[in-house]
Order: sequence, then structure tokens, then C-alpha cells
Amino acid sequence: MQFFENELFHIYNRGNNQQRIFFKPENYLFFLKKVRQHIQPHCDILAWCLMPNHFHFQVYSVKRTIATRIVGGTERNVLAEGIRNLLSSYTQAINKQNNTTGSLFQQNTKAKPIIKGSNLYDRTCFHYIHQNPVKAKLVSKMEDWEYSSFKDYCGKRNGSLVNQELAIRLLALDMNNFYEDSYRIIMDDDLKNIL
Repeated sequence: MQFFENELFHIYNRGNNQQRIFFKPENYLFFLKKVRQHIQPHCDILAWCLMPNHFHFQVYSVKRTIATRIVGGTERNVLAEGIRNLLSSYTQAINKQNNTTGSLFQQNTKAKPIIKGSNLYDRTCFHYIHQNPVKAKLVSKMEDWEYSSFKDYCGKRNGSLVNQELAIRLLALDMNNFYEDSYRIIMDDDLKNIL
């Protein structure tokens, strides 16, 4: 994964063979704790959603995102290394919990750059991430899904994982029409640019 300063990225991965990665509510919370430890220090998180078998983050890269450090004699990007550590430590915990071994996630986590200022990409990605639980028929309303930043944006929770001010500014979110905009249908052609 390569990151550049002052860019938006859609980061996502799913369970190996599309298997579950979250088995009980505590797993979601533990994963978010690991996100705070391994991802949040290196970028600004604008949106997130954890699904039973995959996850999504929309992040904004800053100067600290493109920093590197030496790991095992090799220079590595801090955010890419943070993602690796997040998935590795989470996998170890789930394998211990479930008495299993092996990979939990698909091998390559995606970090797709999103063109800033293009309504078709930056806001589409933001709303797509939040719409996941409804599209999967896990809930009928986005605000009913506990494991997404949508609750923070619509005022139902005061979370601290996302940088709402930055998201509103960068994505030109209209908070007066936020709820209605969030439920607009995203066309399949638009998804090609964010997945």
C-alpha cells in the first residue's frame, strides 16, 4: 500500500473465503480498540463501517501518514504497517477465541485512492460505506447499525473515532440535508471508482 499526503483513501478488506470476521459484539469493540491504537494515530478517519465479514474506512492522509519506520531492516510506511498490525493482532485474538488457526482476512487489504473534490468519488464512498448494513439487509435504517460512523454524523452518538469537521469540509457535506443525502441510491457505475 502506498499513501500520499493530502489524499483520500478507501481502505477495505474481508474475511478469507468471505467468512465472518466478527462473531459477537465484543469482537467489533475489540477491533475498534485496535483501530484506535494502529490506524487513528497515522491518519484522519472520515467514515467507517464494520460488517460481519468485512470492513470499510475512508481516511484522509496527512504528513504523519506518509512517514516511514524501519521494521525488520526494511523501511515501511507507518499506516500500511499499522493496518498489518491491526489485522495480525485481531486475527490472533479471534483464533484464540475460536480455537482456530490461520488467516482470518484476505491477503491484500485494499487502499484505493479517491479523487478529492469529485462528488462521484469522495462523497459516494462516504455514503456507500454507511449504506452497507442496509444493503446487506442487516438493518432497515443506517442509524440502527451500531458498528458504523453514521450514528455519529446523524447525532445519535458522540464518538471520537472520526474527524467530523474535516469530513464536512473536505467532502462538502451539507449537514442540513445530510440524512436525505445519505439515503440516496448509489449507481453501480459510481461504485467502480471506489472499489
